[in-house]
Amino acid sequence: MSEQPRFVPLVDPRPDAQAWPSAIWPPSSEAVLTNEFIELRPSRVEDAAELFAALDHDSVWAHVAGRPADVDAMVRLIEWKRAEPTWFPWTVRLVAPLAGLAAGTVVGTSSYLETSPNDARTEIGSTTYSPAVWASAVNPSAKLLLLQFAFESLKMSRVQLKTDVRNARSQAAIARLGATCEGLIHQYQRRADGTIRDTVLFSIVDTQWPSVRDGLTARLRG
Repeated sequence: MSEQPRFVPLVDPRPDAQAWPSAIWPPSSEAVLTNEFIELRPSRVEDAAELFAALDHDSVWAHVAGRPADVDAMVRLIEWKRAEPTWFPWTVRLVAPLAGLAAGTVVGTSSYLETSPNDARTEIGSTTYSPAVWASAVNPSAKLLLLQFAFESLKMSRVQLKTDVRNARSQAAIARLGATCEGLIHQYQRRADGTIRDTVLFSIVDTQWPSVRDGLTARLRG
């Protein structure tokens, strides 16, 4: 019987790390994040009908559990997210016409979630967009706005992003942001079909943020 390879403990890559203050949480309910493409405002139950219309496509929920069956279910989902102390959902609207959609159209949602203010950590996720704006400026714009607000206003040290290992499109999109892939979390979360998914974990930390910001800004200008 062969012996298992001896485990070699990891070494602290930041032995001189300085104390970091707690993050600012929650964001203001009046916060507005905007650029030339989109506007993000805290989600309200009044957004439910527009969100349901934008997201009521099988392809949107192929790798995301919890699809609302109707507008009332979307209302309950928004209420649930708003009530969770570690969550903060945003509604995404266009500020200029795009992909045949008028300015002011709701095109999706994204959230901060699993936030730990004491650890200065949050996650960007629960992100869904109308297929009409896939592969457009919407997702990089939203990520730039949410990352900038997290690092520069909320004073986060780390922002993480996760996706289903089966969702190759999402993995590629997160990698294009400049996030670091930290590996696979095995058997982490239940899918809508009842199977337990493996989850790919990405992160951006404060020292990486300036280069990520510059890369996303250049990408949107191009």
